[in-house]
This record gives sequence, structure tokens and C-alpha cells, in this order.
Amino acid sequence: MGKLVRCISVDGTLTVMAADTTDIVNKAANIHQTSAVTSAALGRLLSAASLMGSTLKGKDDSITLKINGGGPAGTVIAVSDSQGNVRGYVQQSVVELPLNKKGKLDVAGAVGTNGFVTVIKDLGMKEPYIGQTPIVTGEIAEDITAYFAKSEQTPSVVALGVLVNPDLSVKAAGGFIIQLLPTATDDTIEKVEKSIKDIEPITTLIARGMTPEEICRHALSEFEIDVLDSAQPQYKCYCSKKRVEAALISTGREGLEEMAQDEKTEVCCQFCDKKYVFTSSDIKALIEKSKK
Repeated sequence: MGKLVRCISVDGTLTVMAADTTDIVNKAANIHQTSAVTSAALGRLLSAASLMGSTLKGKDDSITLKINGGGPAGTVIAVSDSQGNVRGYVQQSVVELPLNKKGKLDVAGAVGTNGFVTVIKDLGMKEPYIGQTPIVTGEIAEDITAYFAKSEQTPSVVALGVLVNPDLSVKAAGGFIIQLLPTATDDTIEKVEKSIKDIEPITTLIARGMTPEEICRHALSEFEIDVLDSAQPQYKCYCSKKRVEAALISTGREGLEEMAQDEKTEVCCQFCDKKYVFTSSDIKALIEKSKK
């Protein structure tokens, strides 16, 4: 279970939120059997989605983050509800690359830089909000920062990180997002820059045992902040046999009739790897159901 906190500065000029998603990313890595660099890529996107999802207002609202820069990892997707609960997957779960020039996992090399970051917000309206911006570095945090600036016109500081052990377990994962409010002044910007100038990587702070609230206060040492709310998000998939049935019906009668010719049809959830098995009789029942 993760830990997430959202705060606001006492002077009302900015907000900051932070999350420890170590348990969440560990579960995702176990489900998808990811290599070190794909654990890092997926973990960063899951952390960003959890933080962004926690700002949604409606109980049934959700946000989907998708990034594909043409790299060997393919498409990386993370989906969050309004409580920050997330699920996700990476198209190619095992990618092996040399460390980058900084001696770190080469997330940009795995994701690629020739593509887009897509953000889809389902707010219960007729059509979802869709924002899309070009990938800047492929390191994900900078790409989310660019999305906020270009698509939502919100100046932001985004830090995301995943520290993977030699045995491929996740030692630390999480992130923080600082966002200026319309009341921010040049003085606010200067104080933010001073606060984060020499800040350690987010994974260092988490591995040290700092809580999300402590991380928020550490990241904004020049400000006095109040906690707005907190949550304990987790890796959570909402798949069910009923939802899979609806998806199969949506493929159309012709597709169902083709499936009915097989003794059994197996459908695997891309988020949690749970398998749903339908016999020929089950598929025929869905054909009848689709006629109604």
C-alpha cells in the first residue's frame, strides 16, 4: 500500500503533493515480470498517475497516462482513480539496455523520444478530456512537466523515481509535484528554485525513510505548508468477468461466432494478468445476449 499526501502553502501561492509508491511499483513489477529499466519506466508513470489522479474531484473520475516514444519498451500506460489507486502495463516487459551516461537506468532509451505523452481524463462527461504533448526527454518527469505547462498552462516541478535492487525488487519508488497557483509571484518562483536547488533524488529521500509529508516540507523548505489530505493508494485492477463479457460482446457477432468454434477462449487482463476462460457454450450465450 502506498502513501500519498497533498499540501498547500500557507500563503496560498502553490500546492505540493508527494507519494511513496514503493509497494505499488513492486506489485506491478511482480505482475508483469519487468526488467530493471521497464520497472523504472512503468513505476515512474504509475507514480505520476497516482499523484495526478488524487486531484480528481468525482468519485468515479479517472485519469490515463500513456507514453510511447518509439523505444523498445513500446507503449507504457498507467491508469488512476480519484483515490490515487493505480494499475498499468508496459508493452514489452523485458528490455535490457546499458546504463546511461549518468550511470542510471536508461529509461529514455527504453521509452524513446520520438512520440507523445497522452493524458486522458474521464470526468463523467459525454466526452473525456484528452491532452497530448510531444515527449521532451523520455525520462517521464520532464515530459509530465511539459504536459502541465503546454496543455494545462500550469507551471510545475515534477520529480519521479524508481530504485531497483539487483534482484529486480523495488527498493524505493515515488514522486512529488509542485504547482504554482494563479496567486504566485516572482518571489514565489525564486523561493521554489531556492528550495529545490540541491534537493536529493526522490528515491534517496524515500530510501532514507522520509514520509510523503516530510518530503513535501523538505522540497519546499522556504515555505510553510499545511496538509490538505492524505491517502493510501494501492495497485488496484477493476477487471471482472462481467466487464470482460461486455468487451467480448463489443467485438461483434462475427467475432463471437468465430470464438464459439473453439473449445475455450482465454482472455488475460493486461493490467493484473488475471485470466478469464470462456467455453464454447459461454460464447454462444454471449451471442444470444448480444441480440437483445
